[in-house]
Amino acid sequence: MKGNQRLWHNLTEILQTVAIALMLSFIIRLFLFQPFYIPSSSMEPTLRPGDRILVNKFIYHFQKPRRGDVIVFRFPLDPQRDFIKRIIAFGGETLEVKNNQVFIDGRKLEEPYLPPDIRFGNYGPVTIPEGYYFVMGDNRSHSQDSRFWGPLNRKYIIGKAVLIFWPWFRAGLIR
Repeated sequence: MKGNQRLWHNLTEILQTVAIALMLSFIIRLFLFQPFYIPSSSMEPTLRPGDRILVNKFIYHFQKPRRGDVIVFRFPLDPQRDFIKRIIAFGGETLEVKNNQVFIDGRKLEEPYLPPDIRFGNYGPVTIPEGYYFVMGDNRSHSQDSRFWGPLNRKYIIGKAVLIFWPWFRAGLIR
């Protein structure tokens, strides 16, 4: 190959590689995993302001959301904003908060992820409509959640928060 042909060949290979990498990253972000930034303290101590997390966007195509899952969703009152909370109750269940404890259909919900001295008052009882979820922040005294804006329709769920990847010293699975 002559000098100009070799240069053109190398440039074409580089452009093809960059195009494939961009296309793969777009597909991964759109359908599989997406990074999110935690801007508030509503999920402390599980997540802290400034944490960067990875959300699995395809898992709920294969399984239903589970109680205790930390999810990212579009805020129902302003779908341009993303929120993150924990699933507490499902459609058809009755939820009540008494003396800083959550009861589902009259049974106390064990919540080992909450700080021991947290205070979040009383609420309900409310029955969750089918196809909806009741979500709450782990930092309940500083969380705007289903207690304030109602149950979350399934259609707003983006995915399950699975991993903290930044800061590096807090990296790990989200429980």
